[in-house]
Amino acid sequence: MARKRKKLGDILLAWGLLDKAQLEKAVAQAQKTNHRLGEALVEMGLVNEEQVTKAMATQFDLEYVDLDHHVIDLAALELIPDELIRRHLVLPIGRENGRLKIIIHDPLDLDTMDLLRFRLNSELECALASKSKIKRYIDTFMDKIGSSLDATVGELHSSIDASIDVESIANSDMDDETAPVVRLINKIIDEACKLRASDIHIEPMTDRVRVRYRIDGVCVQRDNIPKQLQSVVLTRLKILSGMDIAEKRVPQDGRIKKNVAGSDIDFRVSALPGYHGESVVLRILRPDSVRIGVRALGFYEDDYQKFQRIIKRPNGIFLVTGPTGSGKTTTLYAALQELNRPDKKIITAEDPVEYNFTGMNQCQVQIASDIGLTFVAALRAMLRQAPNIILVGEIRDLEVADIAIQAALTGHLVFSTLHTNDAPSAITRLIDMGVKPFLVASAIQAVMAQRLIRVICKECKTVDSSPDPKWQKLLGFKGEDLNKPFYKGAGCNRCQNTGYHGRLGIFELMLMNSELRDMAFNRAPTNKIRRVAITSGMRTLLEDGRGKILDGITTLEEVVRTAQIEASAMA
Repeated sequence: MARKRKKLGDILLAWGLLDKAQLEKAVAQAQKTNHRLGEALVEMGLVNEEQVTKAMATQFDLEYVDLDHHVIDLAALELIPDELIRRHLVLPIGRENGRLKIIIHDPLDLDTMDLLRFRLNSELECALASKSKIKRYIDTFMDKIGSSLDATVGELHSSIDASIDVESIANSDMDDETAPVVRLINKIIDEACKLRASDIHIEPMTDRVRVRYRIDGVCVQRDNIPKQLQSVVLTRLKILSGMDIAEKRVPQDGRIKKNVAGSDIDFRVSALPGYHGESVVLRILRPDSVRIGVRALGFYEDDYQKFQRIIKRPNGIFLVTGPTGSGKTTTLYAALQELNRPDKKIITAEDPVEYNFTGMNQCQVQIASDIGLTFVAALRAMLRQAPNIILVGEIRDLEVADIAIQAALTGHLVFSTLHTNDAPSAITRLIDMGVKPFLVASAIQAVMAQRLIRVICKECKTVDSSPDPKWQKLLGFKGEDLNKPFYKGAGCNRCQNTGYHGRLGIFELMLMNSELRDMAFNRAPTNKIRRVAITSGMRTLLEDGRGKILDGITTLEEVVRTAQIEASAMA
């Protein structure tokens, strides 16, 4: 009789990594989000990915491999084609007794195992490692993009020196993957995706073309392309994105769809004429980046519960505020995904639609006055579609604000964004825009300001032995908090020696109550609204940042760079 396999939760309980209450809570969360138990446990922060992987190895009686301390013979990597390694995230170790030994991350993915047996014509012996470490190993030891980028630039430079027509190089070889310009652009894009960049900046300058990647919100210079190659590189990018290569006097927009490491990724491309030539920016749109779930945004438990109550309300407006690049869209998409059920109709008005979601009606709203399509006309038409939930990309003027408020007052739940520095400022901003104070007071349910902060790299996290007292004072640390440990990243290969890897949000969530509604109705100034909101339980951006510093999530410098510092703290 076959031995009965232990359950993952029971193994973690036996190891003392969980208690029964935490396990029950995780099981409920997994059922609710349709995730596996291991994924739910990691998302809730109860255990880490390595602990789940070790427990799964015990559960399935497989060898556990820690890739941080295990060296794979690079010759073994030749046993499986690169395409299969990257697509399925598997690593070959070698052959033993006629079997191919491989490292996998999901022992339940039987379809992949069957496909590999068929493609490789071999029986498999599996070992287990965490998904993130397998991916990092592949990125580190299999991608040689950086070292070959300079060689490709040199090769392309030679072709220009040989007086080959620039436009013919960019255009005639569109489908020839061996052409130098094609390989150069492909390698720039592939490297940016590998490094988790959100944008690629191609910037002509006086004597060169600068290439920069925005990683975790910070621009990092990657390379300089010779000035002679400017025209061929820009022409190639414009062809790929469907722009007019002959037009260099006006801004243009385009899109590129490309398969990178087995994933289809969209790139939103913008070309802007400048003094030294057109500056081109590629915004990398990864679907996974906005499908992370509300839990992973970075809320503390009390704010998470408040957020859940807000998005479950039947009507009203929920505003998310912050500057460009502060994660507002990601937050709203995370909320919509929780509400995206067959019994709810969701319509979005976006300019443009960047991410596509099954089950939502997404309307791309662009100004087309020649056919009578305006943002306002589209919003009015949306209300006639009988939606339960509406997402308005941005409240940009009085007309849009009025329609959003009327929708909220007639039984719709409305999500939108606004550009203000903090949550209380949104009230006065709407009133200054021309919205009547009594409408603001009655329609707004909550306002949330947010920023994105970089997270300390887990691989090189260390205690900061000499934190800067000036930053401690700026952030309002005093008393016992000054004696607690502060952390920083020492720098390693995983984080490209920055000390940071990934980002989380810091939040300022203001729930409207009767006192705040009265203040909005009476046109109270922002500082008074802010004081009452804090008294009513609002945690400020600075307080949220302080908490994440003390929890070892981020650094003093990062919160000083990102959050709004109060004048009182600088005194």
